[in-house]
Amino acid sequence: MSQPTASFRAKLQAGGGFLTGMVIPNMGAFIAWGFITALFIPTGWLPNEELGSLVGPMIIYLLPLLLAYTGGHLVHGQRGGVAGTIGTIGLIVGSDIPMFLGAMLMGPLSALIVKKWDSYIQPKIRPGFEMIVNNFGLGILGFGLAILSFKVIGPAVLAINEGLTAAVDALLATGFTPILALLNEPAKVLFLNNVIDQGIYYPLGMQQSVEAGKSIFFMVASNPGPGLGLLLAYTFFSGSKVMRQTAPAAIIIHFFGGIHEIYFPYVFARPITLIGMILGAASGIATAQLFDAGLVAGPSPGSIFAYLLLTPRGGFVGTIAAVLVATTVSFLVNAFLLRLTQKQDAAKEDHELEAELAEAKARTSALKQEGKDVLSAGLAGGTSAPAVPAQASAVAVRIKKVVFACDAGMGSSTMGASLFRKKLAGAGIPVEVTNTAIEKIPGDADVVVTHKNLAERTQRAHGDIEIVAIDNFLGDSALDQLFARIQEQSGSDGDSL
Repeated sequence: MSQPTASFRAKLQAGGGFLTGMVIPNMGAFIAWGFITALFIPTGWLPNEELGSLVGPMIIYLLPLLLAYTGGHLVHGQRGGVAGTIGTIGLIVGSDIPMFLGAMLMGPLSALIVKKWDSYIQPKIRPGFEMIVNNFGLGILGFGLAILSFKVIGPAVLAINEGLTAAVDALLATGFTPILALLNEPAKVLFLNNVIDQGIYYPLGMQQSVEAGKSIFFMVASNPGPGLGLLLAYTFFSGSKVMRQTAPAAIIIHFFGGIHEIYFPYVFARPITLIGMILGAASGIATAQLFDAGLVAGPSPGSIFAYLLLTPRGGFVGTIAAVLVATTVSFLVNAFLLRLTQKQDAAKEDHELEAELAEAKARTSALKQEGKDVLSAGLAGGTSAPAVPAQASAVAVRIKKVVFACDAGMGSSTMGASLFRKKLAGAGIPVEVTNTAIEKIPGDADVVVTHKNLAERTQRAHGDIEIVAIDNFLGDSALDQLFARIQEQSGSDGDSL
């Protein structure tokens, strides 16, 4: 599998990670808008003119401003969020289309300008004048940003949006939309999918959904069918015993949980399967186009449940067909490709095959982490903190709260927290277990559990909290040791912590 140079890929991935950081926290609002659209517009399930009047204001004002605030907050906290919102309102008022692309640009840009101003002026403020300088400084800068976005940046974003829309319409008109799979599937396993998904497909999809009540762009990269086909092929045709045994559990996490990165190591283990992934995805896109299928909002995570819940009235045949066709093609092609390697796999020892899968998982983690490091350094102003040993310290504290942390606070950390919570509950131990993004770890956490590739970043952000670094959220010896510590403390405290 060919890869772009590491530094360039990492920078792209970091950009995608930043876009994800803007979009994912607001997905609930996007999905709420999707439900309102699916139900109450004239062609919806329950047409209602009064409730349908919510659709326009939400997509014109609420959703772009949420993106702008979140993007600004990522750059410069609360002041950055406020600056991003002020700057973006100029774009919204000065345009006649939903300003998603503009919000993703203006929110962080406005915050960056305020951040630079603060770093310059705050060391010069005399004691007692902090509030007046900070408030009026933000107000004056916000005033200028709103006018700048209204008069200058808004028209530029409109021109860019019109160009993208024209290019996309031309692609749809030719019927060549399935060729997007050539971009989407390699981008996924290299953790670059967020660049095109949150940066291009989602904004275009929202705009198309306003006009048509649905959009195929929500389906071109999120279809769970190709991944399901790959994992089914591994279940029945892989010569690797360990991959056959682990693939069924991965199917549940991928197809029903919507966490697609669970199948990435299987592609890395046998790179030739990328051919099957591309063909499966392309066939799914072609099927969706044939049935004029689309979703009302972006499915995040990309679970089959999300697909069905966001399918508009009259669109279930097309949605289900797109998933089934993508699954079938991916399964058949990957089954054939895996049979080609079956004999070589059968000749290997179990420990060799286990090592191959472990190496593939490590490569996946390393690729993901590289972009995160670039993003973390960028948000910190381009500086990197000195290396901190990423290892747990068995501090003799009374553990009341355990937090599982990952990049977005979803997916792997959610699964890990759920399993550990059930294990503690089964033992009758009343310890609070939750999950969150690394940057949002609460101050009252006693122990933070995170992947070893994220431990250094976690310790830089929360050096005063004990960190347990693990290899696998679904089961790890370090988790067993943590459970034993909590169990021992519980016993010594007389069944309560």
